[in-house]
Amino acid sequence: MKQILSILTLLLFLSAAAFAQDSAKKKTDKMREPGQRVEALKIAFITRKLDLSTEEAQKFWPIYNKYSAELRKVRQDARLNKEAEIETEEKVLNIRKRYNIEFTKALPADKVNAFFKAEKEFGTMLQKELMERKQRKMEKFQEAN
Repeated sequence: MKQILSILTLLLFLSAAAFAQDSAKKKTDKMREPGQRVEALKIAFITRKLDLSTEEAQKFWPIYNKYSAELRKVRQDARLNKEAEIETEEKVLNIRKRYNIEFTKALPADKVNAFFKAEKEFGTMLQKELMERKQRKMEKFQEAN
């Protein structure tokens, strides 16, 4: 009888632990920032556009991660410090110039150029998508009223 009770207690404990882990994972997934989802889409877009070989990808992505982190920091600092747009854009351009040299160590010049074009194309595509979503939201709001 004690063994059955012990087993039931253990099963109850394991079930509660599994439920807590599942619940925490769902909360984490829901809390995933839109920026992370956008970054994942951007990486997939760039990967498709550049058609990187395995060797190129191994060299490119670590450089890209540093580049992306640096750009993100400059933009965050600019927002926090209410920096003038022209100053921020100048810093961004300097980062892009510096990393252009770094990227050419990993990729041929034509793929580096294609990367910068793909990055701009993704930004345009993202902006268009956001505008369309905003428009649809406004239309639904107007229909409801």
